[in-house]
Amino acid sequence: MPKLALKGGTPLRTNLFPAHNFIGDDEKRAVIEVLEKGKLSGFLAGWNPSFFGGEKVREFEQRWADYVGAKHAVTFNSNTSGLFAAIGAAGVGPGDEVIVTPYSMSATATVIIAYNGVPVFADITDDIYCLDPQEIQNKITPRTKAIMVTDVFGHAADIDEIMAIAAEHNLIVIEDAAQAHGAEYKGRRVGSIGDMGCFSFYPGKNLGAYGEGGAVVTNDDGYQKTIRMLRDWGQSRRYHHDLKGFNYRLEGMQGAILGVKLKHLDAWTNARRRNAALYNKSLAGADVESPLEMNYSRHVYHVYAVRTPSRDSLAKELNAQGVQTGIHYPIPVHLQEAYADSAYRAGDFPHAERAAAEVLSLPMFPELTEEQVRQASEAVLNAATSVGV
Repeated sequence: MPKLALKGGTPLRTNLFPAHNFIGDDEKRAVIEVLEKGKLSGFLAGWNPSFFGGEKVREFEQRWADYVGAKHAVTFNSNTSGLFAAIGAAGVGPGDEVIVTPYSMSATATVIIAYNGVPVFADITDDIYCLDPQEIQNKITPRTKAIMVTDVFGHAADIDEIMAIAAEHNLIVIEDAAQAHGAEYKGRRVGSIGDMGCFSFYPGKNLGAYGEGGAVVTNDDGYQKTIRMLRDWGQSRRYHHDLKGFNYRLEGMQGAILGVKLKHLDAWTNARRRNAALYNKSLAGADVESPLEMNYSRHVYHVYAVRTPSRDSLAKELNAQGVQTGIHYPIPVHLQEAYADSAYRAGDFPHAERAAAEVLSLPMFPELTEEQVRQASEAVLNAATSVGV
């Protein structure tokens, strides 16, 4: 079978260029406006801890809060910074335990350690790769302070059950919705359901900046105040440092860019869902597992992840056919070298470890054509037969 390719002979892969190019004129105008007004940061815009980055950041924060369905949104220079602030606002301190998934980026655990807290890993479910509520229940101790829930690949975790567990034990819930912009749980946007919700605007996300970016949303006025202070060296007013914070502010130009791109997010999400539906139909005869969408969730398909025990062989064969794939989280956090000093060992979280060994991401971006999805699916069918999946 000939190699599949996009225009110009490039192998078929997840392509970020269209989303960062086709609305370029609108973004240029927004950036030029920021430059002309000189509102690049809080100090140049007139110091105010609530409105760093000038009016474009302020406008985007309000629009993002409205989009998610939360009272407040506070922007950051990355999702990691937002997670750090959320953990700080939750009051995590030395010895406090936070239950977290091992099937994620290591940042989810690292920000806990930054406060001298203890990340306590709990296993995931085998179907949607999110924290298993029963496993959370099993990990709660008198030292448990919070639960950090990750919405993996764009699918919502079973947040109602997790919130019920949290209420029973007086725990704070932080949603890590870095991959789940616009995803829904029973009609509610993820990020707005827990005590705080954190988002990433890394260029590869469903809504991406032209660089790094993030946000924390919350309905709690107290959390909002603390989060804003932690974003700006812990200042309540200039040179008055009430908390130990850092410089985690979002630049004015990124706020302007995100404000323009937010107008297109729903259209991009619909395109991702259309492509996922076509993948599902085209792969119905393949001996690989397609992603599930629970009846309570609206999946936004940041990643279209299939699953097979022959993952590595399948990826190699697809690459030979011109379909580039990705592997998200090939090593669970508890087995990373950085956590070799922990008490966790291989076999402790079998569902997470199997997912790390079996999950493969196919090309997924809004501008994929139906023909490209069909070609990629045909390549999967051929490759699965070739490697004996």
